[in-house]
Amino acid sequence: MDRQQLIRCDYKTDRCKTKPGHSLHYHHWLILAGIILGIGLILGAAPDPAKANRNDQPPRMTVKTATDTTKLSYNLPLPKAVTPPNSAPEPLPKNSGKWRSATVKPGDSLSLIFNRHGLSPRQLQNILALGPDTAALHHLYPGDTLKLQIDDRQQLQKLIYDIDENRTLKINWNGADYQTRLVNHPPTKRINYSTATIRSSLFLAAQRAGLSDNITMELAAIFGWDVDFALDIRAGDSFTVVYEELYLNGEKLRDGDILAAEFNNRGKTYRAIRYQDPRGRTEYYSPDGKNMRKAFLRTPVAFTRISSRFSLGRRHPILHHIRAHKGVDYAAPRGTPIKATGDGKIVFRGRKGGYGNAIIIQHGGRYSTLYAHMSRFARSMRTGRRVRQGQVIGYVGSTGLATGPHLHYEFRINGVHHNPLTVRLPDASPLPRKYRRDFQAKAAPYLAQLDLLRRNMLAMKNTD
Repeated sequence: MDRQQLIRCDYKTDRCKTKPGHSLHYHHWLILAGIILGIGLILGAAPDPAKANRNDQPPRMTVKTATDTTKLSYNLPLPKAVTPPNSAPEPLPKNSGKWRSATVKPGDSLSLIFNRHGLSPRQLQNILALGPDTAALHHLYPGDTLKLQIDDRQQLQKLIYDIDENRTLKINWNGADYQTRLVNHPPTKRINYSTATIRSSLFLAAQRAGLSDNITMELAAIFGWDVDFALDIRAGDSFTVVYEELYLNGEKLRDGDILAAEFNNRGKTYRAIRYQDPRGRTEYYSPDGKNMRKAFLRTPVAFTRISSRFSLGRRHPILHHIRAHKGVDYAAPRGTPIKATGDGKIVFRGRKGGYGNAIIIQHGGRYSTLYAHMSRFARSMRTGRRVRQGQVIGYVGSTGLATGPHLHYEFRINGVHHNPLTVRLPDASPLPRKYRRDFQAKAAPYLAQLDLLRRNMLAMKNTD
């Protein structure tokens, strides 16, 4: 065996045995070496799996054609980007958010309401600092409702508060600060009228005529200086009222003011027209421009009956001898408020013999009034204090020489006692002459309407 054969032999497999005529030539060795070299190159170019997992970018494959070379990238899907902590969030659309309704509970405040809805104290502070328009938010009442529009970031976008039936407060967030707007809803005024004849009392007649208690009380107040509705009313007396009714969105809110009225008492007719002068002062005047309001109220207390009248020869119920009674006793429950019958100054307040607790008021230079047997004085009533007509000065009692709770009331002119029930009370200031023509022009249509209603009432009575 020659040296070449020895090199080619594998003694473990006995492959050195060759058949005659099958020996490997030189070019066969070249082909075998090329195959081995190609396999090595292929194995060397294969990617490392561990290294491939560490690459951030996915593999790219290039496809070649006859005319161009196109790169196709097969990228794996990446996770959604997360907004960095310091970057500003995308702004929401203006005035976005859901509406919430907040009903005010007893003891509630705007601060507690904001806290319940997750609104920050800073937002509350910014709203309350907007000015006088937001003053109503400081005085919320149980049952009131606030409408709040709050976005997903707990930012208050809108606040709406109906202060009353005529006013609505609206607050808007414009992206930088709050803006406020007070919206007025003026009611529609309608004119109505009513006539009635009294059978037993003013209030029963007014109820049958469909008048509210407020209109009835206003009617009594207008004519209260001329007619004593406790003593002077008789069956057959009648009245006519022209008044306003206030409507909002087609629904009646309440009655408004009396525009004109007529009262027939014991055959005497009284008329009153409401008039506001150019100064803005409103009063009720008779057709000739006299003020319906007198300088004094006829009675100072809401009494149940007159227990003793003005008399110079009355027998005293306690002293049991003839003693002049220079005033009127109004029986009323203990604690009933007593009102000053006119503007003036308190010149006496304290204990005064048989009068018990008493107050004397001086009204100008000529007139004075006395109020006696009070259980107690109203707060802050003291000598030297000025009071106005209708102001409460004390309460009914039985101090001094009194058999039961009542008010003893005296009326004096230049120091002389006069019967409070019959004394002619001085008029209040009449309508200034410079406003007379304007008053007459505005009063004429109401007087014509009163005339028409009166004729209709008379025609109905004649028909009955």
